[in-house]
Amino acid sequence: MKKAKIALVCIALGTGAFFLSNNQVEKTARPAKIKIDPISKGCVFMTVFGEESSEFHAHYKTPEKVLTSVSEGLTWLAKAQADNGGFGAGQHSRQHIRDPHAVKQDPATTATVGMALMRSGSDFQSGLYSKELGKVLDYLLKTVEASSDNGSKITDITGTQIQRKLGANIDAVMVTQFFTNSLDYLDHDKQLKKRVEEALDKCVAKVQNLQQADGRTGGAGWAGVLQSGLANSALEAAQYKGAEVDEEILQKSRDYQNDNFDAETGNADVSAGAGVVLYSVSSSVRASAKEARKVKEEMKRAKAAGDLPPEAEPTVANLEKIGYDKDQALKANTSYNVYNKAKTVAQDARTISGFGSNGGEEFLSFLQTGESMVVNQDNDWEKWYDNVSGRLLTIQNQDGSWNGHHCITSPVFCTAVSLLILSIENDIDKLVDLGQG
Repeated sequence: MKKAKIALVCIALGTGAFFLSNNQVEKTARPAKIKIDPISKGCVFMTVFGEESSEFHAHYKTPEKVLTSVSEGLTWLAKAQADNGGFGAGQHSRQHIRDPHAVKQDPATTATVGMALMRSGSDFQSGLYSKELGKVLDYLLKTVEASSDNGSKITDITGTQIQRKLGANIDAVMVTQFFTNSLDYLDHDKQLKKRVEEALDKCVAKVQNLQQADGRTGGAGWAGVLQSGLANSALEAAQYKGAEVDEEILQKSRDYQNDNFDAETGNADVSAGAGVVLYSVSSSVRASAKEARKVKEEMKRAKAAGDLPPEAEPTVANLEKIGYDKDQALKANTSYNVYNKAKTVAQDARTISGFGSNGGEEFLSFLQTGESMVVNQDNDWEKWYDNVSGRLLTIQNQDGSWNGHHCITSPVFCTAVSLLILSIENDIDKLVDLGQG
């Protein structure tokens, strides 16, 4: 009986202060019985209650509150979808409009919602929001297929909150990530999967062509460092799924993020982050996570083989001893140091305060920090999750949504990112695999 109850909690997780929205979407009851297959491996609650052991997992002390929060957020989001399958954040010039049906749909927001639906337990064949997710995919495929093969844009829409604050080219970045995530759920339809792969290749090419000489992504907005950080994550994920990604471009992107943070002093270059430490440091910790994990694992193997003494630290000299050339050792050591220092700074209370109030940029920064810890198999993510999820639960609107107080105020976008954070446990396996790819 105990095991059955715990499994039910895991299934439920797969499904399911700020101003109140001026135009709230009516909340409707959802079916009580939810069937999601398969149950994610390594359910955090099974680990906590002793049914399953794991070297890398986290737990949340009040899962019932998280489940309720996620369920209400998903219900609100589903009601916000337009007839064409898209979702919109609205124009930067009209931030006061909170009604999701009174704004134009845009690819970046739609992709973010789609990723939230997938992470919360739905796919294209099953789950409470399978139908909504299918419409998201159709909207984004049509958008990308209709875009020019040349240039960086996938849409003619301009002036959205997301574009003005993150960057003019954020649509291609977010859609790249959505298509990559979708590939895991399309084996049932080979023709559809081929369409997605072709659209993904088109987006990857656009994102790569956006890179500037210093490694940042062109067309930066108010907090352009976040666009660059998200582009780095999107290219890493696409490469892992087999897309053709230029390794030189990816490395230059990582170098740019590493250069934004001084691991010795703990100071961040905030010139591309609107003067906000949180935006810059979260991007640095996310971009360095994969390489930092590689260093950690190779140091561990070298010590086990007797090639390094047990007390050896990751230094340029020690990395050279275990096979890195000079340049590789310098870059790897920088990533390792940036990650370990930046993750600490990113969780500092003063850093978490961000701009001073919560906007979509803060939510994205929290997400990047948490995902970086999972990619690196860093058990400090448990502390991050307890902190950030607790914050989110206290600022959720009564209608189930979240919205921002500054810059990206869109309830659709903020709700989607909040759900990506709260449901991150469902993607632990994927993020861990990405970190070793």
